[in-house]
Amino acid sequence: MSAASWSQLLLFAAFTVATAVPLGHYIARVYGDDGPAPGDRLFAPIEGVFYRVGRIDPEREQRWTVYAYSLIGFSAVSLLLLYLIQRVQGGLPLNPTDVGAVVPHLSFNTAVSFVANTNWQSYGGEDTMSHLTQMMGLTVQNFVSASVGMATVAALIRGLVRRRSGTIGNFWVDLVRGVIRILLPLAVLVAVALMGLGVVQNLDGFTPVTTVEGAEQLIPGGPVASQVAIRQVGTNGGGFYNTNAAHPFENPTALTSFLELWAEVVIPFAFAFAFGKLVRDARQGRAVFAVMFVIWAGASLALMGLEGDGNPRLADLGADQAVTAEQSGGNMEGKEIRFGPAASGLYAASTTGTSTGSVNAMHDSLTPLGGGVATAQMMLGEVSPGGVGVGLSGVLVMAILAVFIAGLMVGRTPEYLGKKIQQDEMKMVALYVLAMPAAVLGFTAASMFVGSVRDTTMWNDGPHGFTEILYAFTSAGNNNGSAFAGITASTHWMDTTLGLAMLMGRFLLIIPVLALAGALGQKRRLPATAGTFPTHTPLFVGLVIGVIGIVGGLTFFPALALGPIVEHLSL
Repeated sequence: MSAASWSQLLLFAAFTVATAVPLGHYIARVYGDDGPAPGDRLFAPIEGVFYRVGRIDPEREQRWTVYAYSLIGFSAVSLLLLYLIQRVQGGLPLNPTDVGAVVPHLSFNTAVSFVANTNWQSYGGEDTMSHLTQMMGLTVQNFVSASVGMATVAALIRGLVRRRSGTIGNFWVDLVRGVIRILLPLAVLVAVALMGLGVVQNLDGFTPVTTVEGAEQLIPGGPVASQVAIRQVGTNGGGFYNTNAAHPFENPTALTSFLELWAEVVIPFAFAFAFGKLVRDARQGRAVFAVMFVIWAGASLALMGLEGDGNPRLADLGADQAVTAEQSGGNMEGKEIRFGPAASGLYAASTTGTSTGSVNAMHDSLTPLGGGVATAQMMLGEVSPGGVGVGLSGVLVMAILAVFIAGLMVGRTPEYLGKKIQQDEMKMVALYVLAMPAAVLGFTAASMFVGSVRDTTMWNDGPHGFTEILYAFTSAGNNNGSAFAGITASTHWMDTTLGLAMLMGRFLLIIPVLALAGALGQKRRLPATAGTFPTHTPLFVGLVIGVIGIVGGLTFFPALALGPIVEHLSL
């Protein structure tokens, strides 16, 4: 990589860590049990309105089963309402572009996508959704679906911290607090900054203009900056425009790209430091952060390097065609000139490491190994650093699996933060580990046998075509939302199966986490002894990273070998 690329990576990493630490301490105060939270004078009256309207007693806590029922019920009602809004949007106000009702299978896919914090888009945003649908339907879900993820990890941390407790908090309180105290303030700040840097924010429809060549063109407007802000802050992904952050109205400069990239990773990283605060051991938080950071940094370096070097086949064309040993300028196919290969590689690694899914370059045009790295990032379970809340949940589940394996090797009952890890907890861990691969690999394999997928969905044959389908279901099953874009995704089969993969990748992981929280919360906390395996050391960080790599590799390497790896070897 060039010196400029290294500088960009180091500057971004330093800025992210510097801001994630104080944000993590603030998040810990929001979800903690130790007295008043910062901003009570401002936020408490607003929250009180929601509690009174919803008849919620904020002092009453819930068992994990009630917490899970509340979460699932809220998500189900949200899904139904979002589906209905899309089906009748043609007759609703704030529709300056006169778009009609969204077809049923696409309405189902989109409703599931935004409720599951995936934001997979099988449509062009500016051509399919009205401003009302974008604001009242999609943007609202960008807030609440992200807060659902944060509530989940708050419950898990309570299970680890509490002793002999039958409750893990109140879902409705966690939901409201996440939106009001964390997501909304940060989204407002980012939206204002984006507007100041040139991102569009209005309620216009299509504005006709005449180009310098005399042609007529329609320029789409809309509430872009506000949706982009919460899209990134809540690791939702998608975009107001079809090309996401590659569109100049969403992402006009390298500075806005830096800001949007920071917005999508800062809360997931901050949750690691919040974890350290909540368990009253900052070393535990730093260890979790190290796991997230090492995997993210490795993927970022790999993608930036692969895209910076470009297509290896071009190195063999010879000096007579003015091609050096490396592709001049790197792989610029599918990338914006204002970003280039390095910034696009960093964005791709971060958007697939989180559950964001927004892109500033076309992933279908990445080098074969570059696309493979992006795919593998999601296959790890999006733990580097993962989505808001659910990313930390994934790392903690893998940490529990790591201490279980370490306990088996030394013949000692495994413990994590003083809680014994026994049969019931490992059942939940096993369900968590198996649910996502079942969705990804099952639907990918089934799709390859469906004639309509091979004939109309796939635009490419061979390993690249297979990678496009594999990437789609990997993105859906991990609630990411990015796509290779080289497929026709808006078909009955793809919309339905991708929607089912999103549901499995979201709720079949959240439910085991809540069950794990309930089981751990009922246990007493054992004091550390000389035989206790320390979970804050570099050795433990390496063990967790190794477990994540082994689980991901054993599960997905055969699929990767059929796709990006064999495509690279064919060059």
